[in-house]
Amino acid sequence: MAMMPVKINGSDFQFSAGKHNELQKHVIEEFAPRFAPNSECLYVGDTINKSLVKNADKLSQLGLDITLHDKMPDVILYREDENWIYFIECVTSVGPMDSKRVIEINEMSERLNAEKIFVTAFSDFATYKKFADSLAWETEVWIATMPEHMIHLNGDKFLGSRKN
Repeated sequence: MAMMPVKINGSDFQFSAGKHNELQKHVIEEFAPRFAPNSECLYVGDTINKSLVKNADKLSQLGLDITLHDKMPDVILYREDENWIYFIECVTSVGPMDSKRVIEINEMSERLNAEKIFVTAFSDFATYKKFADSLAWETEVWIATMPEHMIHLNGDKFLGSRKN
């Protein structure tokens, strides 16, 4: 099977081929340096290896305990200097940060002692347009084909955490 190399937290990993993993690779290599500088990837799954990177100790230390029953977002980044945690859904066909998804993540992270940022990543603008009407307010949108830009859905500040 064809594999895609990706560097995560300074180490080399391999994603299995596919659009979803390509988008996750873009999030780690393009989004993170621009919008989550010096962040650590605490969790990312692969379509085959669901827990490719899973820093359970750090997640637990932050107050987020992962169990097999939790439905994890595709990528979790932590930016220590701001104490921000980024919950990122990579959407190629289903699963944006809609209101239901934000509620689910808030419920599973109610003990979290970091401020939350909810992001939906899309490969291209056409895919974004398919899901635009279902995205939750107070979330961020990042499109891989326009990596220098973000869309913020309302609010008084751009790319910041939202306290519950």
